[in-house]
Amino acid sequence: MQQIDVVKRFISDRFPGARVAVIAGSTARGNRTQTSDIDLLLIGDDMLAADTSSLAATFAFEGEIFEVFAYNSSGFEQWAHKGLSDYRPVIIHMLLEGIPVRGAIELAALKDRWRTIFDEGPVVPPHELDLRRYAITDLIDDLRDATDPLERYVVASALFERTAELMLLTEGHWIGAGKYLPRRLRALSEERADLLARPLIHGDLMVFADRAEDELRRAGGRVQAGLVR
Repeated sequence: MQQIDVVKRFISDRFPGARVAVIAGSTARGNRTQTSDIDLLLIGDDMLAADTSSLAATFAFEGEIFEVFAYNSSGFEQWAHKGLSDYRPVIIHMLLEGIPVRGAIELAALKDRWRTIFDEGPVVPPHELDLRRYAITDLIDDLRDATDPLERYVVASALFERTAELMLLTEGHWIGAGKYLPRRLRALSEERADLLARPLIHGDLMVFADRAEDELRRAGGRVQAGLVR
């Protein structure tokens, strides 16, 4: 990976106290684009201010843009558990799938601990799933009733996001935000992802609403009267 030397220089210059350093994102996967930044996970108890447990910040260095996620030990623990509770464990995924730059021994121990938790997938309480089905039921009805073009576009976008998340969570998969949501969905099932997305992409919103309803039915069906929020 040609960025490895500039990454090492950046860490030495800006975060010399980092014990663990991991390159993640498109740089680690080898599919960078012209606008790609370098995602960097850092862990160390002597690299942040004494009253700071975490830092998410953007840096420019030697012609590269670095998106840095830096934590002391307690900060990483806190944010890792928050990611699990949000069903989107971003920094755990970075830890497990990234390219190590520093701290191979400590990193191996961290991976051993978090891999089992990550591989088990999310455990979503039934009431949480009911709330998500309720929101999707409402969005499907709103989309079918909407006549304003902008409202239809906004509702359809929200419906895709909510439906994709429900599909993933009911199958024991972690969700993602932005471009990672369709990637996670395709990893679950290319066929189901295509069936849901194709009418949305082509602007056939009534067919899209029907496809969302199909997935809602698969997850247990519509939820309206009787739900206590």
